[in-house]
Amino acid sequence: MLTRHPRALVAAAVALLLVVAGLVGVTWWRHSRRDGLEAALRLVPDDAQRYSWTDWAGVRQALKMDDDDPTEAQVDRFLQQGFSADLTSASAMVTSAGALQSTFGFSPATAEWELFAQSDDGAVVVVEPASTDGIEHRLSRAGYTRGKGGVWDGSEAATDLGITPEFGHVAVHDGRVYASDSADYLEEVVGGGFSPSDPVADVVGAVRGVIEPISAVVYSGDYACGHLAMSQADDVDQAQGVELIRQAGGVDPLTAFAMAAGPDRDVTVGLGFESHDKAVRNADARAILASGAAPGQGGSFSERFRLGRVEAKDDTVTMRLHPVAGAYVLSDLSTGPVLFASC
Repeated sequence: MLTRHPRALVAAAVALLLVVAGLVGVTWWRHSRRDGLEAALRLVPDDAQRYSWTDWAGVRQALKMDDDDPTEAQVDRFLQQGFSADLTSASAMVTSAGALQSTFGFSPATAEWELFAQSDDGAVVVVEPASTDGIEHRLSRAGYTRGKGGVWDGSEAATDLGITPEFGHVAVHDGRVYASDSADYLEEVVGGGFSPSDPVADVVGAVRGVIEPISAVVYSGDYACGHLAMSQADDVDQAQGVELIRQAGGVDPLTAFAMAAGPDRDVTVGLGFESHDKAVRNADARAILASGAAPGQGGSFSERFRLGRVEAKDDTVTMRLHPVAGAYVLSDLSTGPVLFASC
């Protein structure tokens, strides 16, 4: 009969516990990362019309970048790689990334995630850095002055530092950095208590059900119908678009729109509608539109991506887009005119 030494039994038990802990950790990590965008939407005003999300930890993993304390040159190289992969276009930090890293100690190369939200009343950037320790000291040293509500005013200092005006006013709150070009708006946002509209939550949930977004744009229905509209095209392209929509059977207005890239750089589009019946009808029509000519963009959509599965579920439609090599699907098709996003 084979006997086991007590130390061997203890070692085996420890090894088993480590495996279990690792599996639990991976499960928690995946769950928290997948919920990241939805959780972030609850941090910004619910009347926002446009949201831009970047999971910087996910981008770094996709690009195999692991420098903990990067130089400005390393930050720039990382962003060049991210641009080539079409994973950075949603960010409000890119234009001043190096200055943010050297001045405040965080940037796309070190932050966990970033959300930009814009409404009629103002705009705000929310960043979750690896740590907020020392950031307020850095703000003071950079020439920012602390004002009411814990909002730091650096509207003049930011320009001298080469930092974008969106970081002219900064607040550090609950492990995150909030920034805006308006001190009053920023103070209001830091107060919290928000929840996205149902249509926005629905399209984000639909997209999240398909992929784990690491770069995404989300629009309200009104914003999508205005900024992705064929009215952005010239008269000839508008006329072609009208005819193509007629041939596809017509489309209904959007209640919300989302477009997101996953770690594999495939793109998923979420389209919201007023009812399931309209979602089903639009799934067919928009699949046809996404497979043909791209008036206003030039050429055809098939030159940019291979259309994958298109599915209507509840009041939303999801479309899988598999980009061809060298195509910038997320950045190019998140601004109009985009025929398959017509209202």
